[in-house]
Amino acid sequence: MIFMASQTPLPPPAGPVIRPSDDGGDSVVAERKTQKTKPPQMYQVVMLNDDYTPMEFVVVVIQEFFNKDRETATQIMLKIHLDGKGICGVYSRDVAATKVQQVQEAARQAGHPLQCLSEPAD
Repeated sequence: MIFMASQTPLPPPAGPVIRPSDDGGDSVVAERKTQKTKPPQMYQVVMLNDDYTPMEFVVVVIQEFFNKDRETATQIMLKIHLDGKGICGVYSRDVAATKVQQVQEAARQAGHPLQCLSEPAD
């Protein structure tokens, strides 16, 4: 079924034209300075060595929670083992706190004493 208009539609009525008033030059215009915001403080997630957590578990945790490939996770695990601690990643404060919580929960569920913490990055 085809409908046809009986009349041609009219254009919408034009609104009133508003012109800026002359203020006599007494106006003051403040310059807007762009504010430079500094980036948020970053936090590094540090895993600590212990004598009980298996190295393979540490590698799996690094792979799972820090999205590292097996080779990188193994290198981080060896750094933790040899130096006593190792940095797993650098994140914003909230993300770092979440990563620490995830690692500690996984270690607790597996029965390992693995410790992880976040500290401000240099």
